[in-house]
Amino acid sequence: MTGRIAILWAGTLLVALGLLLWWMTRPGPLVPPDGIAPEDRMTYRAVPFIALDGWAVDDHGAALNAFLRSCERFAKWPKQRSLGGRDRIGGSAADWLDVCRRAGGVTVAKPGLARHFFEQNFRAFAINHGGQKNGLFTGYYEPELNGSRSRQGPYTTPLYGLPKDLVKVDLGEFSESLKGKRIVGRLTHDGVGDRLRPYYERDQIAAGALAGRGLELVFVDDPTDAFFLHIQGSGRVRLDDGGEMRLGYAGGNGRRYYAIGRELIKRGILTRENVSMQSIRAWLSNNPAKGRALMEMNPSFIFFRELVGPGPLGAMGAPLTPGRSIAVDRGLMPLGAPIWLQSSHPGVDPDQAAHSLNRLLIAQDTGGAIKGGVRGDVFWGHGADAAAIAGRMKNAGRWFLLLPIPVADRL
Repeated sequence: MTGRIAILWAGTLLVALGLLLWWMTRPGPLVPPDGIAPEDRMTYRAVPFIALDGWAVDDHGAALNAFLRSCERFAKWPKQRSLGGRDRIGGSAADWLDVCRRAGGVTVAKPGLARHFFEQNFRAFAINHGGQKNGLFTGYYEPELNGSRSRQGPYTTPLYGLPKDLVKVDLGEFSESLKGKRIVGRLTHDGVGDRLRPYYERDQIAAGALAGRGLELVFVDDPTDAFFLHIQGSGRVRLDDGGEMRLGYAGGNGRRYYAIGRELIKRGILTRENVSMQSIRAWLSNNPAKGRALMEMNPSFIFFRELVGPGPLGAMGAPLTPGRSIAVDRGLMPLGAPIWLQSSHPGVDPDQAAHSLNRLLIAQDTGGAIKGGVRGDVFWGHGADAAAIAGRMKNAGRWFLLLPIPVADRL
């Protein structure tokens, strides 16, 4: 009996040793040579312009005028400055100077010339990110607020300028493996020396972390309006003295963006079908105390600067064009480049069916919530109609990147 038990134990030990040997020598997960995981891989497939839905009937002249605003920025950038995008797909500013020169010579008023310009100087590429060709497209606009340059009466909610202690760090300057990654922080002083710490979150700023520094640009009469201005990134303030102030994005605190609409869905207050800027705003207005706490769940905070001249300005510094500018993820898509979008939007009337949206846009902005290779945010301008469209737009779609032929030939 004892011998049979010993044999059983010996067999069990051999099986265990075999399993251990297999575990130690098993092949690990396949690592692509370029280090990019399949779910984050960008692919580009050349397509003829005739394959783009609605291409022949778009107003290419309007798109060309918006593109020329990108060209104005390219001309001022260092020639080797990258437009961004995965693997610097958009090339450098120098790569766009020739096509910009040609764009400046096109007579937009003559039908067909602008379309001919894009067809002769660009190639279109269908974008696929992580195996997905379809993504989410939303809208944003330039809100209008009521305010005063001094804290008085109902004007108690401050909009801040960029703090001097806010530090932006390009991690790519320290390690090649961190290229394209940036952090934002603040310098602190203690007994050991200077230290870089994360910047204040929204709730800390609301509690007075920036008070007494003279950073207040203007005071507005509605904290909910101020919150949505942070989401939109720029806006207009009607002043109590009869004037108007235009504000543009100056920087952020580097904290992650958390969509409070997602939290309202999580709590069962809204559904995925009815969540919109309008429904979120209504809940915040009807629940001021709970609304303030909800808004502070989003740690991201935006700082502004007063604008003089054309605006609002996008992330690349170019004035945005209503219905022709789009915000993108600059880590995956190049700023300043034309993009053909095939999607839809809800229109002004909430009872109407969605309108098709097949048009040529220019990637001139970014946004904290705009992440992904097939994810965009269309700028609709200012006013009630723009707010109505932007507030309800959350539509599926796909897009195509246009690159100058010399840049496209390097793919």
